Amino acid sequence: MSSTAPAPAATAADSVGRWPAVLCWLAVALEGFDLVVLGAVIPELLATQALGFTPEAATLVATLSLVGVGSGAVAVGPVVDRIGRRWTIIACVIGFSLFTLFVAFAPNVALFTLFRFIAGIFLGAVMPSCLAYISEYSKSGKTGKATTLTMTGYHAGAVGISLLAVAYSHNWHLLFAAGGLAGLLMVPLLWWKLPESEAFRIAQEAKRNPAAASATVTEAIDPAGHVDARAKSGMAGLFEGRLALVTIGVWASSFMGLLLVYGLNTWLPKIMADAGYEVSDSLVMLFVMNIGAVVGLVLAGWLADQHGTKRIVLMWFVLAAVFLAALSIPMTSQILLNLAVFITGVFVFSAQVLVYAFVSAIYPAQARGTALGMASGIGRLGAIVGPFITGALVTAGIAYPWGFYLFSAVAVLGFAAMVIVPKSVK
Repeated sequence: MSSTAPAPAATAADSVGRWPAVLCWLAVALEGFDLVVLGAVIPELLATQALGFTPEAATLVATLSLVGVGSGAVAVGPVVDRIGRRWTIIACVIGFSLFTLFVAFAPNVALFTLFRFIAGIFLGAVMPSCLAYISEYSKSGKTGKATTLTMTGYHAGAVGISLLAVAYSHNWHLLFAAGGLAGLLMVPLLWWKLPESEAFRIAQEAKRNPAAASATVTEAIDPAGHVDARAKSGMAGLFEGRLALVTIGVWASSFMGLLLVYGLNTWLPKIMADAGYEVSDSLVMLFVMNIGAVVGLVLAGWLADQHGTKRIVLMWFVLAAVFLAALSIPMTSQILLNLAVFITGVFVFSAQVLVYAFVSAIYPAQARGTALGMASGIGRLGAIVGPFITGALVTAGIAYPWGFYLFSAVAVLGFAAMVIVPKSVK
């Protein structure tokens, strides 16, 4: 590899400093804020019957919100690979901010649901766009740390809205307005400080002029040097050669990963309450598990860059399975129980994000956005299935301990899906 080839890309990155990393983190944090705000206000909407909300209406808006998120993730892939990362991120932030703001002033349940569905489309699209951008901005060929640190933004946003909801849940309009206005205020900064991805720009030039696709271009597109600058773009690029096996494996593991994340986030307090723990303790457990998630993201990214992303993904799924099964064991010590929940959060939440890091590293720039969008979109199906299946176990009165056995089995399936994936496509 030429020692001088990557210089232009590095210079471009240096000229904008850390702004791209910060802005992508903030965009993902806004996604976390605006996604979790619905769950934070549903109890208030139902208690006051605001806009005429009923349990059935709340279920519908929550479901359609997730459908919108999944649809946006799938749809954004070809867009981000065609028009670029910068413009897609800016458009997504404008889109979800405006429609989140519209939700705050919705006059009835129907428009509330419609606005939330459309906001969901843009919310689902922003994360794959940011991950595609940040994996290329790092310029190192190692995407673990870049991806996991960016995804800590999601949890920061979720924690932020949770804390705001404690004080302002009685004013649900204000919570939606805060999310919308924060995004709109960020748009000028994105416009000013977020340049287009160098890898995307060079990939587009190589596409227009294949004869110019030299080794220098290949290195600039993908520092790991494992793909050709003439690789196919869009969906066709996901099934080219050995990438077909990668695609199948990461889709399955992403489905299992988000099934775990959403199943636990939705039902953990109820499952632990059914197990005989105090309801207040059960809510604390959910908070502890999400703190574990942040720690797990930082640790997983560092280890993935040191020892290889696939190896750490496999380890994370196995350990998630072990600790999920362990939660089925009654624990009399509150300290021991919270420690077990914390460690479970370390592995469960970051296993899914490591799949995204693997996707960012193995696909060529021409198909990276599509690959991330599809992995996220298929994963969102798991996000819908997880709460549904767990809810059925709760209704049947067997969520404890069988819910944890189910989650453990899902983690094993996530492990199995990643086993079939080649760690490189050289």
